[in-house]
Amino acid sequence: MAFPLSSTDTGSFKDPAGRVYRISGQSGDARILRGLNFSADATMRRLLAEPFFQELVSTGDVVDSVFVGRDDSDALNTMAEGWHSVLEHKLIDFVTYPYEWPFSMLKDAALLQLRLLETAAQNGWTLKDATPFNVQWDGVHPIFIDTPSFIPWEEGEYWRGYRQFCSTFLIPLMLTAYLDVPFQPLLRSRLDGIPPDEASGYFYGLRLFKRGVLSHVWFPARAERKARKRQSAGVPNRETRSRRRQPRTVTFALLDSLKRLVRRLSYGPARSDWSQYAQSHSYSQAEFQQKKDFVARNSAAYRPSLTWDIGSNTGEFSRTAAHRSRTVVALDSDRDAIELLYRDLLLNGPGNILPLVMDLANLSPGQGWAGRERLPFDERRSPDMVICLALIHHMRVTENIPVAMFLDWLRKLNSTVILEFVNRDDEMFQQLLANKQETYPDYTSENFEAEVCSRFLVRDRLELKDGLRELLLLEPA
Repeated sequence: MAFPLSSTDTGSFKDPAGRVYRISGQSGDARILRGLNFSADATMRRLLAEPFFQELVSTGDVVDSVFVGRDDSDALNTMAEGWHSVLEHKLIDFVTYPYEWPFSMLKDAALLQLRLLETAAQNGWTLKDATPFNVQWDGVHPIFIDTPSFIPWEEGEYWRGYRQFCSTFLIPLMLTAYLDVPFQPLLRSRLDGIPPDEASGYFYGLRLFKRGVLSHVWFPARAERKARKRQSAGVPNRETRSRRRQPRTVTFALLDSLKRLVRRLSYGPARSDWSQYAQSHSYSQAEFQQKKDFVARNSAAYRPSLTWDIGSNTGEFSRTAAHRSRTVVALDSDRDAIELLYRDLLLNGPGNILPLVMDLANLSPGQGWAGRERLPFDERRSPDMVICLALIHHMRVTENIPVAMFLDWLRKLNSTVILEFVNRDDEMFQQLLANKQETYPDYTSENFEAEVCSRFLVRDRLELKDGLRELLLLEPA
């Protein structure tokens, strides 16, 4: 897959104060630059000098940012786009979106947003936005990346991001915590979040009295419906005649209330087959160790910067690869398995694994304006290595994706691949065939070998389970 040497970030166009650019060098390194207009330049210079902001950067809560001199050719090219000055941000290895996060990741991002706003408000600043798209991840550590969102706080100003916070953070978390409704599909279909009016349809009867629902869902939904009725009747909205004002103490009380509410929200993963994979796989202990050794040996040989572990389950092999990679993105469609992985990584590490909820048969598409505001998953950055263990038979039998099409997709990534083939006679394959009428004639050892060799070079092999399974190390042909 080809990636441009230099490109405008397609998700940063909505802020007139600046624009983000990814500048890629011939050696594969990259820089993240942000062009600023005159007003944003003055605000950012003031912000960077604030002790509270320097502390947030030092703890890793806010992305490190520095102004780039005019003697820098990349900065000059950026200013040629019409910007007054240029900031450089620390590079995030892989960009993700909130509809790909497990519950606890969204919860921790929400707490970061509230903590930043509270700290800023205590020092005379505020945040003009409250969207999870402003948060990215260094492994399992959340980082706020939209530095121009910090602006001076005018006395009496209300928190303009409150509704956005509820729609994109609080309501999705409450739906999962209270009703076991997965928020990921909802946020994927609504990039601006789930508004109170829509969310109120989920909360009825006794559900209305769950903590926070009346104050942050039902009453706001009622107020918005009344405002729409007044607007349709041609009655001016009272709040448009004079901007709302509120004492600073009210804002702090609201933030404190929201922090306590979010902290209490919890979600308990079920014991799914995949969330118990480390205890339920069909390998003997010795063969399972051989499988780990194969991944470890070949990861160490290539030392990939970015590794994808697709179909990662609870991350057993993600951890193996993490010791030989700068960043590992662990993907699985089972939200419980990924939730457990995130929690374990917080406690035990390693810190360079990024766990994501992802249906591999339905990867995150391009979304937003022109389908490019939020990039498709496999167009954000090409991995150096892909780990694909005990997955291809699921893609073929469960998802009905032909072997050739799945291998075509892997080949387009232009990455080294560690792939495990599960023979038709393996008991796990036979379980998938139960109650299936289709015979999947393309899923044979002979056809798989032919399809692989037409796209890749086989650099290493390991047979397991008396030939019922085989691990392959593949390089693009």
